[in-house]
Amino acid sequence: MTANQQSHEDQQDQQGRQGQQDVTRRKVVVAGAGAVAAVGLGGAMAANAFAGEQRGQTGDGSAPLPEECYLLTSVNMEGPYYIDADKIRQDVTEDREGIPLLLRVKVIDSETCRPVRDAAVDIWHCDAVGVYSGYEDMGNGDGGPAPTAPPPTGDPSGPPPGGGHQEPTDDTRYLRGTWRTDRQGFVTFRTVFPGWYRGRCVHIHVKVHVNGEWTDAGYEGGNTCHTGQLYFDEESVLASAEVEPYASNTAERTTLDEDFIYDGNGARGGLLTLRYAPRDIAKGVRASLTVGVDPEATNEG
Repeated sequence: MTANQQSHEDQQDQQGRQGQQDVTRRKVVVAGAGAVAAVGLGGAMAANAFAGEQRGQTGDGSAPLPEECYLLTSVNMEGPYYIDADKIRQDVTEDREGIPLLLRVKVIDSETCRPVRDAAVDIWHCDAVGVYSGYEDMGNGDGGPAPTAPPPTGDPSGPPPGGGHQEPTDDTRYLRGTWRTDRQGFVTFRTVFPGWYRGRCVHIHVKVHVNGEWTDAGYEGGNTCHTGQLYFDEESVLASAEVEPYASNTAERTTLDEDFIYDGNGARGGLLTLRYAPRDIAKGVRASLTVGVDPEATNEG
């Protein structure tokens, strides 16, 4: 895909979004004007994101070949910090400092390899110093509440003791958002590179909701077919640790290989493909992954 093609596609997506009012999933009302804001990496980088990716074509270039089929992407626990559809938006950054991250996920049916369109995709993750919005009182496990221990007694995603969902402690909602997949199954978010907290490697949580209906009142019905986590390779995490505010994060860090949730299966296990300037990661990172789901399954995590 050329930069011009990507730019044209982005314009089409933007036109489609202009026709959509601030929709919510499960009848949750969205407040604020940031639902359609798109900054993060800046216009130039966003316009050229994923330019150069190639799609399969026949020998004469007349029609695309079927995309390589993916096995089901690994499912993971939801963790204690999920807040249901609080913000319908692509840019989830708000006021958080950190390395700009453009996250692009493609959702496909793992059996047919066809794109899953109009799915509602949630992401949420901690900030550069390991704190989740809505749970700032929980800290990051360094000098605050101790992180949950590994299974069987612990929960895989967060500092607070005890298992299961934790009720929010405050009204902050940075680094959280929900958006719909386009006709090709793509959804893009602008955020920052996540930090870390004691007990877990660097990761982003994700949910995919399908078979529901987008209405003026919200995204209703359907099922949550995938709950998972997206991971970052060690090289990128070490590079980020040299940049503020990540360098100020004193929490003990768990490596990807040490993490008790990541299954070691590469892309199938949620490991992102990353693109950035090796000597200047602070300029921004582009992350991508194709997530294979079973649209008829129910996986709340």
